[in-house]
Amino acid sequence: MKRESFIKSRRGDWQRYEVLINSMQNKREGSWTGDNVSELSRLYRSICYDLSLVQSREWGSRLEDYLNDLVAHGHNCLYRSSPVSLYGIIDFIAVGFPRMLRRRWQPFLLAAALFLIPLIVSVFVGLTRPDLSAIVCGEEVLQQSIDSFSKDMYQQADWDYTGQRSFMFGFYVNNNTGIAFRAFALGALAGIGTCFVLLSNGISIGMVQGAILAAGEPAATNFSSFVITHGAFELTAIVIAGAAGFVLAQGILMPGERTRLDSLRFHGRESVLLALGAGAMLAVAAVLEGYFSPLPIAPAFKYAAGSLAWLMVAAWLTFAGRERNSP
Repeated sequence: MKRESFIKSRRGDWQRYEVLINSMQNKREGSWTGDNVSELSRLYRSICYDLSLVQSREWGSRLEDYLNDLVAHGHNCLYRSSPVSLYGIIDFIAVGFPRMLRRRWQPFLLAAALFLIPLIVSVFVGLTRPDLSAIVCGEEVLQQSIDSFSKDMYQQADWDYTGQRSFMFGFYVNNNTGIAFRAFALGALAGIGTCFVLLSNGISIGMVQGAILAAGEPAATNFSSFVITHGAFELTAIVIAGAAGFVLAQGILMPGERTRLDSLRFHGRESVLLALGAGAMLAVAAVLEGYFSPLPIAPAFKYAAGSLAWLMVAAWLTFAGRERNSP
């Protein structure tokens, strides 16, 4: 059988399969009919066979990716946990979210490059040419940032500390989620808006960091020890939100074997879930930034905690949800 004949003969089942998944994912499991479950199970098995056939005959990565997505979404639909349960939320954060992110590694790497490369370059520029940082970020804003880290924020954790940090916690939630939401939502503009958000924030954040480090002690140490812990969650979440924006753009620009509307629905669901996972990470970052990062403790403790946080985030996103190979 030739590739074109295969696609023509199987396209009807693939389209019916997508319709079933979209319908059943929007309903509670208790409302599913036996006929729908039976039909979806049958189509799921046949599409698994289609995928193995395409892989063995090397009929193209585009068709293989399409069928692989169908299999993954069918598996998630048939074996999902109840979305309204606390266990379902915890299971998604602990297992489903990192697994989904690894499946979308290409938009993640693209978002990481667009955010981290400008950030690293801008830190170097700000460190060697603080005058350029003042032009890019504004001299008044930059000086305020340097002044705020040139002295210890608190001498002890008292009621004054608690009140002020609670206010700042709310500010961090609003500010950080705003950046992440724009990175995700502007993916609807064919990904161009997401590129702009990642590039502009990478440059501005890097310029400020470089200028503060160039100011020397005590600003450099106060700043470094302040950002290292919550940065593990905050910076990673911004990149993931950007990846979610690119997944949304993929649904618009690269429908593959689907219609454009079906593609948008298909990729749009995962882009929203990635954005929600990034939002959970930003909530953790806001708690750390609001209450732990400014604590009046030795910088060495914050560096140790920050290193542990980065290792935990890397291990979670890399290994959580992986199936163990049987010996």
